[in-house]
Amino acid sequence: MTIAIDIARRDGAPKFLSFDVVLRDARSKSRHRVTMSRELAERLGGGVSTAEQCLTAAFRFLLDREPKEQILPQFDVSVISLYFPEFERELPKYLG
Repeated sequence: MTIAIDIARRDGAPKFLSFDVVLRDARSKSRHRVTMSRELAERLGGGVSTAEQCLTAAFRFLLDREPKEQILPQFDVSVISLYFPEFERELPKYLG
């Protein structure tokens, strides 16, 4: 089943970006509030991908591992590596 990922950037602090993310499929949707440091966005995107592209890739990574309903409703992208140590190594596959 295809899941749409809608991302809206919120006003964030100078060092942090903040987003509202909605995951939607034919049956339901889930809402998430996500933060990410500008430094992490730059590192994950390799200087060529936007923060939104990195976040979309991060959610695609998560959705390959768990249903959308199990993704935390509020989190910082840095915690993904605590649950999935392979996150930063695998992310480039999702950016392509």
